[in-house]
Amino acid sequence: MTSCLSSYEARPIGRLCAVAAVLLLVPAAMAFAGGDHEGVINTTDGVAIEGYDPVAYFTLGEPTQGSDVHVHEWDGAQWWFASAEHLEMFASDPERYAPRYGGYCSFAAARNQVATGDPLLWTIEDDRLYLNLNERFQRQFRDDLPGNIAAADENWPALRERLAASAAE
Repeated sequence: MTSCLSSYEARPIGRLCAVAAVLLLVPAAMAFAGGDHEGVINTTDGVAIEGYDPVAYFTLGEPTQGSDVHVHEWDGAQWWFASAEHLEMFASDPERYAPRYGGYCSFAAARNQVATGDPLLWTIEDDRLYLNLNERFQRQFRDDLPGNIAAADENWPALRERLAASAAE
């Protein structure tokens, strides 16, 4: 018995199976491709950043609890907002407002580790939101923002793959 993909050249239905397989794999590949798309979001019961409004860090300059009244689904997680306006801002450009590294600890990512990010321990640098596990990690992250961000950016693709693989198990 041959698989759908191995029979691709033999029958027209095989070509359809091959096209369907590619179409199914492209979104998954894009989720793990380079760029800003995080691909794996740190959640509590499916809610990103413990229900804090990611837009509020930029507009209000402080962590602000969102509401389950204003919810947007993105990247496999629910994102809560303090207002409909914040929800619309996020929906139009989620990668701008979502915390880097899926809301996991930025300093841990810089050290090629994974740790939960605390939405109360945050930094905005170059118009991007970064979370850290604890105050010590936040201080260390801020001590060398460019170096730590560069290291975390380099480490994140492999960390993201490990997180996705463990989630799939």
